Amino acid sequence: MPSMIERIKQFARSPQGRRTTEQVRRSAADPRRRAQAQRLLGRLRGGHR
Repeated sequence: MPSMIERIKQFARSPQGRRTTEQVRRSAADPRRRAQAQRLLGRLRGGHR
């Protein structure tokens, strides 16, 4: 059975993985989405109590 990393690599090389990667890149370029992600990461790291 392939390791988790190998499975992720296989997905990233697939057509669906490439589409997903492109969607993430476009979302990351959007300032509103970037701010939303930063807030989420801050909460996950315990910065917002």
